Amino acid sequence: MFGTRARLRWVHLVLGGALLMPFWLVGTVVVGPLGETGTLFTGSLLAQFGAYVVALPLAAIAALLPLARPLSVGMARALTGVPAELFADGPAHSWAARLRSSGWFTLHLGIGALVSGASLALPPFAVTLIVAPLSRSVRDFLHVPWSMRPFDQALLLPLAGIGMLLALAVCSAAAGALLARHAPVLLGPTPADRLAAAEQRAAELAERNRLARELHDSVGHALSAVTLQAGAARRVLDSDVDFVREALAAIEETTRRTVGELDAVLGLLRQDGEGAGRVTGPTLDTLDGLVSRSGVSVAVRTEGDPASVPAHVSREAYRIVQEGLSNALRHAGAVPVSLWIAVRGEELEITMENPLPDRAPVVRPGGGRGLRGITERAALLGGRAGAGPQGAVWRLTALLPLGGGR
Repeated sequence: MFGTRARLRWVHLVLGGALLMPFWLVGTVVVGPLGETGTLFTGSLLAQFGAYVVALPLAAIAALLPLARPLSVGMARALTGVPAELFADGPAHSWAARLRSSGWFTLHLGIGALVSGASLALPPFAVTLIVAPLSRSVRDFLHVPWSMRPFDQALLLPLAGIGMLLALAVCSAAAGALLARHAPVLLGPTPADRLAAAEQRAAELAERNRLARELHDSVGHALSAVTLQAGAARRVLDSDVDFVREALAAIEETTRRTVGELDAVLGLLRQDGEGAGRVTGPTLDTLDGLVSRSGVSVAVRTEGDPASVPAHVSREAYRIVQEGLSNALRHAGAVPVSLWIAVRGEELEITMENPLPDRAPVVRPGGGRGLRGITERAALLGGRAGAGPQGAVWRLTALLPLGGGR
């Protein structure tokens, strides 16, 4: 009753009383002229409660504004002792949420005004009762009956004052507990809020998956190419110095380019979702550089105009080709790869083939995500992709709608 939580709840109630003041002043404009004196401000307790009654509906109407809920939630989170996760975030847009926020706002301001008024009026009067036995002028001010014996005055008046203070503390604690109990009900998330939060989490997860695919395809391809080039250079280190120089230069260029792409993706991650939907990357226009750095012999054939492919589709197509080359390097080694890129009507078709290795492919720990990433990229655009052995070759195909993913 006198702990930190009770004191914070009392502050919360006093803030509610302060928020009611503008509405109460409007209420005095309505009720004041109806009194006997005809003035706006009167000492009549009845007039003051009349203004209070008028103020509550006005507060309820004002609380229907969407921004009323964030105001109420901010104060309730800080002062009621209710766990923060039980409150809704953001403005109340649906009418169900607005009505609940209005009910809370009215309850908070109505109870807060009563507790605030009592907190202003009762403590001075209670202190006066406590010190009355010590001063005759105070007793005269209180109109203490002359018939009351001094012993009764010294005993009853201080007890009455202390009782008033205790009653105020009990009522304040009870009112704070009442508001804390109803806060999750009236300020908690509605089904629409939960749906919006779930959609936001799904969007954030999709963006994280997209960034993960970018990292996997870019870094995975670079590591596969660097590993192959380093292994080839090691085998001819003493016999073909020129080849070793070329391999080291290719390794340097590949790692430099990959570090740049890695920095770009990590920069988006540091933006805490602000870069959602703005993930950039290489497109089919830069496919020649990818092929030249791939570490394998790639025969490229095109049909149509790849430059006419929309940027977001072209970017995904580039990553699909990159992952296909990485798979060929990883599982078949430096084998020739055939690549067909065709723009037909409203679709982009990608086909890659490479000979199957004589030995079973070595599955590296943590691998196996590349083909799944290709399928996800195609599905996000509304297309489809597949890969598997076709006779003596491994074939990867992807069909991407040019208008997909918008």
